[in-house]
Amino acid sequence: MIVLSEDSQRTSGKDAQEMNITAGKAVAESVRTTLGPKGMDKMLVDSSGGVVVTNDGVTILKEMDIDHPAANMIVEVSETQEEEVGDGTTTAVVVGGELLDQAEELVESDVHPTTIAQGYRQAAEKAKEILNEEAIEVTADDYDTLTKIAETAMTGKGAETAKEQLAELVVDAVLAVRDEGGIDTDNVSIEKVVGGSIENSELIEGVIVDKERVNENMPYAVEDANVALFDGAIEVKETEIDAEVNVTDPDQLQQFMEQEEEQLREMVDHLVDVGADVVFVGDGIDDIAQHYLAQEGILAVRRAKNDDLKALARSTGATTVSALEDIEEEDLGFAGSVAQKDIGGDERIFVEDVEEARSVT
Repeated sequence: MIVLSEDSQRTSGKDAQEMNITAGKAVAESVRTTLGPKGMDKMLVDSSGGVVVTNDGVTILKEMDIDHPAANMIVEVSETQEEEVGDGTTTAVVVGGELLDQAEELVESDVHPTTIAQGYRQAAEKAKEILNEEAIEVTADDYDTLTKIAETAMTGKGAETAKEQLAELVVDAVLAVRDEGGIDTDNVSIEKVVGGSIENSELIEGVIVDKERVNENMPYAVEDANVALFDGAIEVKETEIDAEVNVTDPDQLQQFMEQEEEQLREMVDHLVDVGADVVFVGDGIDDIAQHYLAQEGILAVRRAKNDDLKALARSTGATTVSALEDIEEEDLGFAGSVAQKDIGGDERIFVEDVEEARSVT
């Protein structure tokens, strides 16, 4: 005995096949009209009134509220295509819909579904053979072809108006982060800023950190900077145990304060001794330490994200250190310029002019 809710519908056999095919075709039909010279953008309005205008297949399907399991499988086709290739999502869905349409005719002619599936598998093998014969070999040195590929992927998207300029930026960025292990696109970070036009986009051979210097008295810019990366806090260490201290004399309190200041002074002095001009800290920086750092002309940034520290390490050649006293001269990285700049009303730190930057923005 199977208990189902009142709204449930149960179909089997040919009815189920027809419904699955219809659902798949309906999804394909929803994105088909975005393709080609007469393809139009879709305006999607969600339940809370948010509006998205796009003709990107995977975006349209993500925004749609789909319950049917067969239709969801077609959505998964587009997501897989997006993950593996990054382009061709609409085409993949439209081809899937067309294959279902052809399969429907065969099912009506009493061809068994497993026979149709086997035929499609053989056709896929044959298609791969033909594609391999037709494919053009492209090397990393073939700049023109790589640029054309990037332009093709941008065609039909919102950035198409500046595709020539953007295509060159994209190819330059990807070639910059290539190493023996191949290309990890995570080493290309994209910073989006509201205001300005797409034509203002530029490639920074280095890292942009969405932070500001911690103290107004620190320099705005440092040229030929030695960069230290510290995954901790420049603060007075707390004791591991819970303790209560009774102070009976104001002099004792003053000694406490002086002791704390002395600890912070030693931390800053150590950075000065190893030759650091810029320091990126993963945690907080005490106000007194900020004052000492500013006095020494060191530009400091606090609460830098892990991803930023990794990108800075790849870009400047610095080593991220967990204990401040362990920082040695060889742990420092180098950047031709570290400066705080205003972009679209936001202050950010630019770390650029890096020799052979393996992380770009």
